[in-house]
Amino acid sequence: MIESMPETPGELVLPAPAKLNRMLHILGRRADGYHELQTLFQFLDHGDELHLRLRDDGKIQLSPSLPSLPASDNLIVRAARLLQTETGCCLGADIHLTKRLPMGGGLGGGSSDAATTLLGLDRLWRLDLPLERLEALGLQLGADVPVFVRGHAAWAEGVGEKLTPVTLDTSWFVVVHPGVEVATGAVFGAAQLTRNTPPITMARALQGGAPSWHNDCEPTVRSLYPQVAEALDWLGSRAPAMLTGTGACLFARLDSPAEARQLMADLPGHWTAFTARGLNLSPLHAALGR
Repeated sequence: MIESMPETPGELVLPAPAKLNRMLHILGRRADGYHELQTLFQFLDHGDELHLRLRDDGKIQLSPSLPSLPASDNLIVRAARLLQTETGCCLGADIHLTKRLPMGGGLGGGSSDAATTLLGLDRLWRLDLPLERLEALGLQLGADVPVFVRGHAAWAEGVGEKLTPVTLDTSWFVVVHPGVEVATGAVFGAAQLTRNTPPITMARALQGGAPSWHNDCEPTVRSLYPQVAEALDWLGSRAPAMLTGTGACLFARLDSPAEARQLMADLPGHWTAFTARGLNLSPLHAALGR
């Protein structure tokens, strides 16, 4: 569970929560190659954590390094440098990342880290930018960043950046990672991907509720990644289960922490998993008092 920590002068310790796509419909492919989506984003009380320490020399130093990702490509570094460029700020930061969310898992870990960097450095550098401007900067980094910047569960359209706040059930979830990293580009580029789901209204989606929600990416991910298919079959036999984003993580919705703990106890040892509560307000915004 994410817990906010007290800040000291020149330092902040902030959460970068996971998200779930409670549903995901793909309406079509745009001329620029991106896809038109309709989805419901919800936060979890579990995620990464960033420790930000002020520097006065303008340098951005991230630790630890991720072996598969050069620092210049890391969304944390890119977010910090973008904020410097857009504001002319001459300050810097040492940023330590405690990484809990798997890469390629569909939980929005990189996007959440970027959003926490933007909001955290805005506070640390005393920039006081409007949330709308931070959200626009986030969109330059990725389509999922704005929802983490906005900080509320949302109905999303476009490529995921057109957000309308919603209130979703705050169920308990078991989130399973089947041990593979899904390439989002491979899923969205697959010929068999469903791209013609008819659009629905937000009201209709919410009225149908969780039993009617589905993820259009799931059949394609099942066919490309047998490990995901195996985990979905196992989890789905025990509770309502679904893929989040393009995966690889999948989640089961449960009514109580006791049910979640029991499901975790039964989990095969070759998968990893965690339990979390669904949230409508991001723990990042709660920690910052926004």
